Amino acid sequence: MLRSLSIRDFVIVDTLDLDFTSGFTVFTGETGAGKSILIDALALVLGERADAGVVREGAPRASVGATFSTHPALDAWLAERELNGDAEDGVHSVLLRRTVDAGGRSKAFINGAAATLAQLREVGDQLVDIHGQHAHQLLLRPDAQRLLFDAHAGLTQQAGAVAEAWRAWRACVRQREAVEHQSREMQLERERLEWQVGELDKLNPQPGEWEEIQSEYNRLSHAAGLIDGSRAALDALSEADGSVLSALNTIVHKLQQLADLDPALRDVLAALEPAQMQAEEAAHSLTRYVDRLELDPERLQVVEERMQALHATARKYRLPPEQLPDELTARRQQLDDLQAAQDLNKVMAREAAAKAAYLTLAQHLSHARQQAAQALSAAVTEAMQGLSMAGGSFVTALNALEEGQSYGLEQVEFLVAGHAGVSARPLARVASGGELARISLAISVITSEASPTPTLIFDEVDTGIGGAVAEVVGRRLQELGRARQVLCVTHLPQVAAQAGTHLLVSKETTDAGDGSVTRSRIRVLDPAGRVVETARMLGGATVTATTLQHAEEMLAQGMADSQVNLASQAVRGAGAKEGRRGRRAAG
Repeated sequence: MLRSLSIRDFVIVDTLDLDFTSGFTVFTGETGAGKSILIDALALVLGERADAGVVREGAPRASVGATFSTHPALDAWLAERELNGDAEDGVHSVLLRRTVDAGGRSKAFINGAAATLAQLREVGDQLVDIHGQHAHQLLLRPDAQRLLFDAHAGLTQQAGAVAEAWRAWRACVRQREAVEHQSREMQLERERLEWQVGELDKLNPQPGEWEEIQSEYNRLSHAAGLIDGSRAALDALSEADGSVLSALNTIVHKLQQLADLDPALRDVLAALEPAQMQAEEAAHSLTRYVDRLELDPERLQVVEERMQALHATARKYRLPPEQLPDELTARRQQLDDLQAAQDLNKVMAREAAAKAAYLTLAQHLSHARQQAAQALSAAVTEAMQGLSMAGGSFVTALNALEEGQSYGLEQVEFLVAGHAGVSARPLARVASGGELARISLAISVITSEASPTPTLIFDEVDTGIGGAVAEVVGRRLQELGRARQVLCVTHLPQVAAQAGTHLLVSKETTDAGDGSVTRSRIRVLDPAGRVVETARMLGGATVTATTLQHAEEMLAQGMADSQVNLASQAVRGAGAKEGRRGRRAAG
């Protein structure tokens, strides 16, 4: 859950440090006080896009930091990326921070380490679910209905796999169409590649051949000089009168005799004897080399012709001669690919296989959607009964498509009947503004109950409702706060009265010398403060004794509802345990 929020120089907030508790918390305040700015700040630190407009006027940068308690899945995600946080009293936490400077440049951090916006979003998706104040407007769009439905049903990953299979199938379709419509161009390209591969095959360049043939050419073209020089070196070393080896043998023999007379010469002798052995070895090697070396004009001509052929072909293909073997391999691969692509039967077979793979995944998705549609329809219909829509019903329709799309074999459509005796029709055609707000809120609460996200934020999703309906909404959010942390920006006193914690957002204007400056402030209300704020929400600018009394009664009723909800949950829990115990006994 969200444990703390720190904001610096964000829009009209200069400094704000706020701690949060579990359960149901509301934000209230007059219009324009900055209630939704807090939600915007949270969205920013969770990876939403930002620009320089979020920086408070005159400040160099805006900064938002948020600390959350984590859960095992998120701990594993952080550990895998070496972004682990600290543990306090055995509870792990993660610190997210985002800065935006006056130039619009943004930086993100997770537990003090630099992070990407994508990583912030991944963390945010595991921590917070935000229902915006315009959610009911999004519900009019078919794609938004489908995405919300799949997310509620836990089918987002499965739908992603269907979309990937659909893209692979459509790529095969495009390839088949290209083969059918561009066969002439592909034939010309194939003939060009066949000629090039044939030419290179005939030349048959081998890896490392260019270096080897250059070495052989240098040796053959300088054979005469090598022979003469090697013979002269051999003569000087061992065969001519007064050769180096003869002189060394004489010196070593003489020193051996002298060393018998004076052992001090043995060190000199020890240094000369290896030289004598190395000179003998060198003489043997030169002898073998001279015996093998001979003039070979015919081989020299063959080597010259091969070098010329390799060099000429390399110039034609505009690459170094040593790269010709790689070029031959690449051209063969291009020809193989082109031949495979031009084989219409193979292309059609790949298309059929890709389509079958898509249909298999899409049919599994359709089956899962059918089961989830029934459950969502029943849950929202039940919720509508308590929202002044008695007898109304909600249907999640799955309309089959003539041809599969990236999102599957059906389009998801939300249908609603406002009261008993009428047929369910598309949401956009039958719901009034108030009905749409209530249905949107019912869907938001129902889908949130099925979500594993620990923190739920509702940003004025109760717009367009009031009276007894608002009280029901407050109780539903209160119930939701039993299992999750719920934060709600509201303008309804009936909702605010159900909260466990009430935060008041206000706007203050001060004289800064060169003009007035507006700042947003926030504080936790005590019981007396809650009465005053609830009375303001009930009666507007003028707060009377009657509205204060009404506010006290409403808050007292909210506390009573909370106790009833706790008792009801305990009874339901005990009943569930007894039922499980009975089933085990019957089994």
